[in-house]
Amino acid sequence: MQLSVAQGAGAVRVSPILQVRGLTKRFGPLEVLKGIDFAVAPQELVFVIGPSGSGKSTLLRCCNRLEDADSGSILLDGVELMDPKCDLNAMRRRIGMVFQSFNLYPHLTVLGNVTLAMRKVLGKSRREADEIGLAALDRVGLADKAAAYPAALSGGQQQRVAIARALCLNPKVMLFDEPTSALDPELVGSVLAVMRDLREAGMTMVVVSHEMRFAREAADRIVFMEAGCIVEEGPPEQIFSAPANARTRAFVAEIAR
Repeated sequence: MQLSVAQGAGAVRVSPILQVRGLTKRFGPLEVLKGIDFAVAPQELVFVIGPSGSGKSTLLRCCNRLEDADSGSILLDGVELMDPKCDLNAMRRRIGMVFQSFNLYPHLTVLGNVTLAMRKVLGKSRREADEIGLAALDRVGLADKAAAYPAALSGGQQQRVAIARALCLNPKVMLFDEPTSALDPELVGSVLAVMRDLREAGMTMVVVSHEMRFAREAADRIVFMEAGCIVEEGPPEQIFSAPANARTRAFVAEIAR
């Protein structure tokens, strides 16, 4: 499969870096994902939107096997994550995840949180891990907070630390699951600014979020999900201004109120 990606005056065909085929997931009798086909091109920013319970977060969690899908295929950079022989720990280092909750260790400094996985999982020395960690913190505007503890940071700062932690593993793809929903409104902008910077630097991202203004401005493609299915997808101007599907039109009208 190849994707058309806008470039200059036209479009180029590229192979996806992340490709999901026929993905299904049940929680007991509830079918949450109903044969999802989904692909993301390198350096693409894809926004997944839809009503609560539509399967958006479950799709993200299946993409890095935090949830085990019941059937289907998940290819990351050509490697099949559903293969029983797949080294999941190695592959998860290539697909970073930022959650709604920050998941920082309160007893570790900011730098300690950011470097923990590099030292424990990758076996890097403290000196090397600190060097990479400080560079990641600088990238999210928090190098001056390296010695602080999470309790001394705002929610927006804590989420930016979580982004820096994911960046330290040099992922191929970043998944964001409602990264701003736990933040006070005045703190949302600082996190979105970091995500804009990542986009401009060429990071491939899949974002589940209700930040529709950000989706309009920054996304290459919008995917609308409902009831475990992808109903419609396309560029932001199509989805928000002229959606083809009646369910998409109803959702867009509701969020525009």
